[in-house]
Amino acid sequence: MPEQSPIGPVDSSKVPRFAGFATFARLPRLDQVERADVAVVGVPFDAGVSYRPGARFGPAALREASRLLRPYHPELDVSPFAETQVVDAGDIALNPFNIGEAIETLQDEAEALTANGTRLVTVGGDHTIALPLLRAAAKKHGPVALLHFDAHLDTWDTYFGEPYTHGTPFRRASEEGILDTEALSHVGTRGPLYGKRDLEEDRRLGFGIVTSGDVMRRGVAETVDALRQRIGGRPLYISVDIDVLDPSHAPGTGTPEAGGMTSRELLEILRGLRDCNLIGADVVELAPAYDHAEITAIAASHVAYDLVSLLSLGKSA
Repeated sequence: MPEQSPIGPVDSSKVPRFAGFATFARLPRLDQVERADVAVVGVPFDAGVSYRPGARFGPAALREASRLLRPYHPELDVSPFAETQVVDAGDIALNPFNIGEAIETLQDEAEALTANGTRLVTVGGDHTIALPLLRAAAKKHGPVALLHFDAHLDTWDTYFGEPYTHGTPFRRASEEGILDTEALSHVGTRGPLYGKRDLEEDRRLGFGIVTSGDVMRRGVAETVDALRQRIGGRPLYISVDIDVLDPSHAPGTGTPEAGGMTSRELLEILRGLRDCNLIGADVVELAPAYDHAEITAIAASHVAYDLVSLLSLGKSA
């Protein structure tokens, strides 16, 4: 029996973008297809935040903003929804009052969703969710390369004695041996730290740092070249905290920092990674209550779209 062609999004020339159900990019739901190559899944959870809450509403806001997306990506020359079956897998419901239980549940759900080869673009939610997603990825691929876009390091040890928060996922992941220590990079970091030791501890874990100032001084092309050399052909997981963008581009987030990257810089860096072995990704910390005119949600939806497109280009990986 010939393989069935992917079911694409609702045709916006027949049903206006402002009408119909708000799935990611107006794509079919997981239960409407026989198979899924890529699934966009929401995790409305923000119990791990240390400052402004509200990222639990991020998945809904990103889906709403994604109504504007179109099916052909001219920069990458790919029609991701025609070449791969991309679906919206809905939201994973987590206990908002028990972080440990939530982490275990998300890991179990991620493993179940990826058991048959489906790759995930997960929409948060706060950055706590990166740890169980990395656990699930490493269980399938072994220790993974990590490209982490964020204003912050997220390699702190604890907050108020608690080991699982949105500022600690990559410390825990490093301790658990699920990251490839030869291929770890932060991009877009900036702002004050608690002390010099923060940087020393981060380097000890194996991370390289490309600050937002480095991106500005070096430019996108040189930044991409350096990242690609570090990543090589390793299985790559990309984690994007939307606060990597300057607050002028992304005010709708919980822990904003001045002096960030532009949305253009972030998207161009992602597009420069088209030949990397991407196996999964997340977009987190979108908190729509602080947004203006949906500019953060629109930026986050385009980041998710580029990540889906990169996974589509690597469909045979």
